[in-house]
Amino acid sequence: MIKKLVYVYLVRYAEEQQDLALLSISTFQRALKDPNQLIRASALRVLSSIRVPIIVPIMMLAIKEASADLSPYVRKNAAHAIQKLYSLDPEQKEMLIEIIEKLLKDKSTLVAGSVVMAFEEVCPDRIDLIHKNYRKLCNLLVDVEEWGQVVIIHMLTRYARTQFVSPWRQGDVLEDNEKDFYDSDEEQKEKADKRKRPYAMDPDHRLLIRNTKPLLQSRNAAVVMAVAQLYWHIAPKSEAGIISKSLVRLLRSNREVQYIVLQNIATMSIQRKGMFEPYLKSFYVRSTDATMIKILKLEILTNLANEANISTLLREFQTYVKSQDKQFAAATIQTIGRCATSITEVSDTCLNGLVCLLSNRDEIVVAESVVVIKKLLQMQPMQHGEIIKHMAKLLDSITVPVARASILWLIGENCERVPKIAPDVLRKTAKSFTSEDDLVKLQILNLGAKLYLTNSKQTKLLTQYILNLGKYDQNYDIRDRTRFIRQLIVPNEKSGALSKYAKKIFLAQKPAPLLESPFKDRDHFQLGTLSHTLNTKATGYLELSNWPEVAPDPSVRNVEVIELAKEWTPAGKAKKENPDKKFYSESEEEEDSSESSSDSESESGSESGEDEEDDRSGDSAEDSGESGSEPEAGKGRAATRSRARGRGDSKDVDKEKENSKTSESSSGESSSIEESSSDSESESESESESESRKVTKEKEKKTKQERNPLTKDVSLLDLDDFNLVSTPVALPTPALSPSLIADLEGLNLSATSSVISVSTPVFVPGKTHVLLHRMSGKGLAAHYFFPRQPCIFGDKMVSVQITLNNTTDQKIENIHVGGKKLPMGMQMHVFNPIESLEPAGSITVSMGIDFCDSTQTASFQLCTKDDCFSVNIQPPVGELLLPVAMSEKDFKKEQGMLSGMNETSTTIIAAPQNFASSVILQKIVNVANVGVVPSGQDNIHRFAAKTVHSGSLMLVTVELKEGSTAQLIINTEKTVIGSVLLRELKPVLSQG
Repeated sequence: MIKKLVYVYLVRYAEEQQDLALLSISTFQRALKDPNQLIRASALRVLSSIRVPIIVPIMMLAIKEASADLSPYVRKNAAHAIQKLYSLDPEQKEMLIEIIEKLLKDKSTLVAGSVVMAFEEVCPDRIDLIHKNYRKLCNLLVDVEEWGQVVIIHMLTRYARTQFVSPWRQGDVLEDNEKDFYDSDEEQKEKADKRKRPYAMDPDHRLLIRNTKPLLQSRNAAVVMAVAQLYWHIAPKSEAGIISKSLVRLLRSNREVQYIVLQNIATMSIQRKGMFEPYLKSFYVRSTDATMIKILKLEILTNLANEANISTLLREFQTYVKSQDKQFAAATIQTIGRCATSITEVSDTCLNGLVCLLSNRDEIVVAESVVVIKKLLQMQPMQHGEIIKHMAKLLDSITVPVARASILWLIGENCERVPKIAPDVLRKTAKSFTSEDDLVKLQILNLGAKLYLTNSKQTKLLTQYILNLGKYDQNYDIRDRTRFIRQLIVPNEKSGALSKYAKKIFLAQKPAPLLESPFKDRDHFQLGTLSHTLNTKATGYLELSNWPEVAPDPSVRNVEVIELAKEWTPAGKAKKENPDKKFYSESEEEEDSSESSSDSESESGSESGEDEEDDRSGDSAEDSGESGSEPEAGKGRAATRSRARGRGDSKDVDKEKENSKTSESSSGESSSIEESSSDSESESESESESESRKVTKEKEKKTKQERNPLTKDVSLLDLDDFNLVSTPVALPTPALSPSLIADLEGLNLSATSSVISVSTPVFVPGKTHVLLHRMSGKGLAAHYFFPRQPCIFGDKMVSVQITLNNTTDQKIENIHVGGKKLPMGMQMHVFNPIESLEPAGSITVSMGIDFCDSTQTASFQLCTKDDCFSVNIQPPVGELLLPVAMSEKDFKKEQGMLSGMNETSTTIIAAPQNFASSVILQKIVNVANVGVVPSGQDNIHRFAAKTVHSGSLMLVTVELKEGSTAQLIINTEKTVIGSVLLRELKPVLSQG
């Protein structure tokens, strides 16, 4: 208990006191083996909370181990730690994706939500990882914890929009195929032909909608909101109506929940009024509501208003106008104006009601009424001369600047309809001109100009007086407006050609304003997200894609071992005869055995019961879907058999290893493991291979064999092996799995570490190269740079990032890569076409190019909708490398093997200060993507890398001599690249 409390304390203060926390890392590593699952989880939680880059390898090792733990609680914490490690070091993304892929296969409901959260944080675009687990996630959804449900539902909403066709295309009106009572058979046949449509909902699409429906009854408001947005975005419109009742139920919650729910209802009610019309009274404003809630309810009531309910709503609005909350009262007046514009039958009623409000004692109410009346009169100016006269009389009593300015604008626009009143209004305002607000002064000037043009006889002197006052006003806007008007309306010798068009300019017909809902354009954001609430794209927001025109292949969601399950039908009978076999054949220990480490027999015995309970619940849930539990059982038995045979028969191990190579595409191995194993195998052909590398190679072979337990050539003769292994026999298990031993040895830098192991870049230069100049590209500019990251398109490719900029004022459409002119053997993975790039817009895309370990130029065409431009990418020699971590002993050994013709060297002369360790390191890693090798001598600096395409070692040594000279030595089989790199490094190290 004390240890748990200490760990809670450390989680709280680890980030603040990092140096002290580092001292306890060895304690956490020991605690990761503790028999108590809570201690193991707490240790991992603390370890991942120490945000120090130096312990990233230790964190990665701990997460790998915890992801295969027997306890689902520990695996859940491993999923949480993935996000922390990714935020600390994004370079670990590929290895983390491998762990996420494994955890996604976990059948425990405790783990599901957390691993999906990690997936959304690290690699939300890797939809391919979800395919095999889609049906399992749908079936487990009801049993997952509430916050896990929210994350999974949002992820599955995005998934559905990419994998299924739109259920809205044909509309929902024609889906009713019931025969009308009085129709004859011929008439019914004609109607049936009209109702025929090609759309049929995908069973997986229906599975998601069906399995989320019960969650509308959840006690958690976030879960209900998540299901509501899922139905809104992916369900047929005829079925989306069921969410309205659940959302209205949430309005009984606290004000924060009400605010979010009402915002989403306001967006929905614009497009589909019928969903919420039965619940109109639920949106009536209460006196206890907060102002923000009142305004949102007003918005919804306005959206739901129609000819049938407008009279009821207007009586409700009449009460709201009298509210003591002035902001709410002003919003109500705006609402009345919107109702008047949208429902023509009540336009006059609303206008008369607003005119009555002009006599209100409250200035804010009067001001808002004037502004709204002004907008309404713009729509029907011919019919309301009396109202304009009435407003002109109120000018003396109204003091709010916006209201006074609105009245003056109205009189100016309609000065010919009120010829007697307008000059008098100008006379009164001319007296008070100097004391008016700037907004009112501008409208007085406009009124004077309009009357000068229409009624010059009466207002000529008044207008000149006002123009003289405005000429010396303190506000420069008013002075500029005065000069402009004087030159335009008062003719003189200097007047330009515009003066004869003065009447058309000032008295032009003004378009009526559009009174629209502020929620009109919010529907392009996913409902229930922060971006929808703020009405702006928030950091990390993932946009919903448009429905695909043609549905992608649905077979990708089929579980791979379904065919094997059919062959093993007789084994099902054997399982019924001996029910004890299930307990030992389907446990998650065997399913995830590649990374697991069992501490003791007693621990596995105490926790396997809990795991098995989760397995059984997962299996029962999957039985309701399309993938049953029997294939998973077969998978568990196959894993057990392959492990047993791997220990007993070396020939079978080799055979299993060959089979596993053929199924690499479905094994989910990371590229780094493939590289290290393939490189170790290529190096093993050398006669002088060290004993340590032989040991490492054997361990990697064994690890790879264990990760691919299920081979393709399984025959019925092997069923005896299954039955033999599935009997409850306690087999001796090592304290640590081979893969874990190898990782620990690599962490401790022992003599048995692998020679070639790719590490993270020491430095990534920010230098960019021009791909396409904006003048050559007709406004399209392109730059490229090398991010020094493993390429996601292939392990032999160099990653290149291209930034495209639109420097024109028009949209550039269909940006893509056209014809390619590549040298022999060179390959290129291009970016997906970009539909459009907005004016002044910018977008960054990734490409992969296999330069075949040469600096040859990759030529291709960068095309738009209208043009194609020839461009070239030539890689610096330093970007054709990947950094390698190795010990000094291994470096010297490899350097001895790469002597003679494989060695090139040169002498460097520079000032002594340029030979400081930090300066040499900075200069070399700026030119070449190499890793630093620890050196026991101060005068020798060593760096190691391997070529991206062939994996050949590149060893760089800088040996400082006496005085101001140094020796630069490069050892590599790729002598051409070595000599080019030597030429690149020499001037860099020589200069000051």
